[in-house]
Amino acid sequence: MLLVIKGSWALLLGMLFLQLGNGLQGTLLSVRGELEDFSTFEMSVVMSAYFVGFLGASRLVPEFIRRVGHIRVFAALASLISAILILYPLLVNPWIWTGGRIIIGFCFCGVYITAESWLNNAATNENRGQLLSSYMVVQMAGIVAAQLLLLVGDPGGFELFVVISVLVSISFAPILLSITPTPAFEATKPMSIKHLFKTSPLGCVGMFFLGGIFSAQFGMAPVFGTTAGFSLSEISIFVAAFYVGAMVFQFPIGWLSDRMDRRILIVVTSAIAFIAALTSILVLDVFLILVGSALIIGGMSNPLYSLLIAYTNDFLELDDMASASGGLLFLNGLGAISGPLLTGYLMTQTGPGGYFIILATLLGSLTFYGFYRMTQRGISDVDTSSYATVLPTASVVAVEIAQELAIEAAEEAEQAEES
Repeated sequence: MLLVIKGSWALLLGMLFLQLGNGLQGTLLSVRGELEDFSTFEMSVVMSAYFVGFLGASRLVPEFIRRVGHIRVFAALASLISAILILYPLLVNPWIWTGGRIIIGFCFCGVYITAESWLNNAATNENRGQLLSSYMVVQMAGIVAAQLLLLVGDPGGFELFVVISVLVSISFAPILLSITPTPAFEATKPMSIKHLFKTSPLGCVGMFFLGGIFSAQFGMAPVFGTTAGFSLSEISIFVAAFYVGAMVFQFPIGWLSDRMDRRILIVVTSAIAFIAALTSILVLDVFLILVGSALIIGGMSNPLYSLLIAYTNDFLELDDMASASGGLLFLNGLGAISGPLLTGYLMTQTGPGGYFIILATLLGSLTFYGFYRMTQRGISDVDTSSYATVLPTASVVAVEIAQELAIEAAEEAEQAEES
């Protein structure tokens, strides 16, 4: 692992700076929106807009890369991020912020696609899995550390927006100075949703629900904190707890995934997170319990992203895995767009408790649907080689790298059985 990091430290460092900027901007906008008297629903529209841009970029950026190359795309999109971050405190209007968030989401997805392409190009067959795992750790660490930066300045001023812009700008140096020429990324044509649903109903429905669950964490957790009257330090701790949980539980759940029926694991992890969300509805005034619930919800729900992809792979031919990932990401993106909107509407109607009501509803729905599917389909042979760690914050490139790892491992297992 140390050798892998040594060979790619500059690229990983650049990605850390990017994640620091991305992790801070969502939380900062939520706090600033509260200070500017934006309504909860207005802030939910602003938060949802990021995922509109992110989903659009996953389809369009590969074509940009083919036309002008990785370096130009990366430089252009990263520059746009820096510029828009500076404009937020100058143009304080929820609808202008919504437009800015669409562009920011588009640009961050594009930057991830180019950086992950370089990361994949720098890897070998022997270390690709370790490098992907290192990248996921860096992503989560960046988002967690970003919450601490919320405390270094006044959210009502310019300073924190400048800090984010500087972090994004600094990320250029280690990334652009360390990359090598890379072939244009060829996006795999997604499998049709109809075919994908027929192959794995639980994979499709689960990814849609999970999109809403993740966007509620990434986009609406700080909005909940502000409406619940949390201090800046409490908002920082609360939001960070989701991602600390994801870091802690990602690999243990992956280990279990390789050793048991994945449907059972999907139902159990969803049920644990559902109970945590349900508990939070009843104790909204006990901060420590809310932090504990956030830790559990983040720890149980984030690994579901990899788990649902791996479960779907169990019912696919090797040649179909890459195209299936595109369809799953599209469903996840639709769920991510709708998640903040539903959360914001419910919080407007019921107060801060609406945040955990929507989480409990989505997690409970996933739990019961997973249990229902267990009664409709027999136990499949668990493919112990097809789980690869990938997070909802990653782009289509990281998911396809994970699929390549799964395919390679499955082929090796088949060869071992034949010999």
